[in-house]
Amino acid sequence: MTAADNAEPFAWPIRVYYEDTDAQGVVYYANYFRFMERARTEWLRALGVDQRALLNDERRIFVVTETQAAFIAPARFNDEVIVTAGLAKLGRATFDIEQNIYLGKLDGPLLLRGTVKAAFIDADTLRPKRVPASIFEENTL
Repeated sequence: MTAADNAEPFAWPIRVYYEDTDAQGVVYYANYFRFMERARTEWLRALGVDQRALLNDERRIFVVTETQAAFIAPARFNDEVIVTAGLAKLGRATFDIEQNIYLGKLDGPLLLRGTVKAAFIDADTLRPKRVPASIFEENTL
């Protein structure tokens, strides 16, 4: 067991706005992916990744290549949800991110269980590049 096994995942709180819901007053399924994107962006920022500088200075970007979600329970207007992000697997040019969405707090009811595979690519050629291990040094498996 490593230190990362005991660490809590990165967590980002999001308030559900009326615009996030459908006619039944629950979060529209596609908006969960928007919530996950926000949490991933903030997770990378917390790891010290400046995506703008990465693009402008190194001509490198992250792209989502695959996503999976199990919708367990709905969130509703004005709920606060907690969206987590954490490294699940690191490959040469890709990495898998485990993401969950909870109602209210990390130990609250699980609303969604998901994973995202992201690739690290050259912004000009769109060819895969090796993921710098330094990005995840503090968040190792």
